[in-house]
Amino acid sequence: MTTIITNPDKRMAEIADKVEQGERLTLEDGVFLYESDDLLGIGQLANKVNLRKNGRNVYFIENMSLYFTNVCEDRCAFCHFRRDEGEPGSYTLTPDEILDYVSKHYHPKMREFHITGGHNPNVPFEYYVNSIRVLKENYPDVTIKAYTGAEIDFFSRISGLTYQEVLQKLRDAGLGTLPGGGAEILTERYRNKMNVEKATSEQWLDVHRTAHKLGIRTHATMLYGSIETKEERIRHMLQLRGLQDETNGFMVFIPNSVQPANTGMGIKRRTSAFDDLKTIAISRLMLDNVQHVKAYFINLGTQLAQLAFTFGASDAHGTIVQERISHSAGALSPEGLTRDELVHMIKGANRIPIERDTFYNEIQVFH
Repeated sequence: MTTIITNPDKRMAEIADKVEQGERLTLEDGVFLYESDDLLGIGQLANKVNLRKNGRNVYFIENMSLYFTNVCEDRCAFCHFRRDEGEPGSYTLTPDEILDYVSKHYHPKMREFHITGGHNPNVPFEYYVNSIRVLKENYPDVTIKAYTGAEIDFFSRISGLTYQEVLQKLRDAGLGTLPGGGAEILTERYRNKMNVEKATSEQWLDVHRTAHKLGIRTHATMLYGSIETKEERIRHMLQLRGLQDETNGFMVFIPNSVQPANTGMGIKRRTSAFDDLKTIAISRLMLDNVQHVKAYFINLGTQLAQLAFTFGASDAHGTIVQERISHSAGALSPEGLTRDELVHMIKGANRIPIERDTFYNEIQVFH
């Protein structure tokens, strides 16, 4: 039975009281917040929760994004990055080509390689294992954050190995953590409608559950701004919250807005700044057991990312060097930022920039 909210101010006060007491918000609370136009009130609540968890600290990392291949068997409606084998612009890098690219952009303060790409069925699982092994052998001090939950499921299918066996082989080769991609929206209605042929919601969650049980801490994302309902966004967060209760393996939640270059999926405009800030804030309020919410400047832009630090975000991502997936879909932000630019962005929001490693260990505080 649907409850009709006749007094939204009273309902907001009840939610504020819950937040104050450290009580969990429900699905209904989350949907109410999305339907509310009290952006500043929601932001203040999220800021309070974030200050309680992280103080005024905002974290960033010196990292580099790498894309081994853009050939992909899937045809997700929101993706503008994928290519078919042999199509103009398609590529699959050899280990030597990967090393050549890295050597041109690497510097000694780099802490992480962030690797994601297509589900290329034309190369064996060993290709993906060897690509990591070669990187780790040449850059032993850099953490390798590689392969989304959907990619792990794909590797399981092409190799005949279980998720655990796939993850153990990758970890033996040098894998340190999984990125959060491939989650999109964790409801089957969304995945069917958006032609998400890769891992189901349950498979994605099970990959991360398996990783957490092996002691591999991971990241989680949400791709919002297309055909999903506000309730589906909250259900997505609640599924992550439930798994976090079980494993405590997620380090950070990253809400990413869809970029609208692919008009074939019917998205003609970007998410609003209002929706972006509200999503950051609601994420912080719903995911009470995840330490960090990330303001991903690639999708938000640098100025909105600054604002997000007072709406519940405590992470600014990293230097990246050259981001390709969101930019192939029409992102307007820089493809990367320097360390100085990140520090300036965070200080401009009256926050304390902290350089971290992949696992949120502090490396340097910028007062």
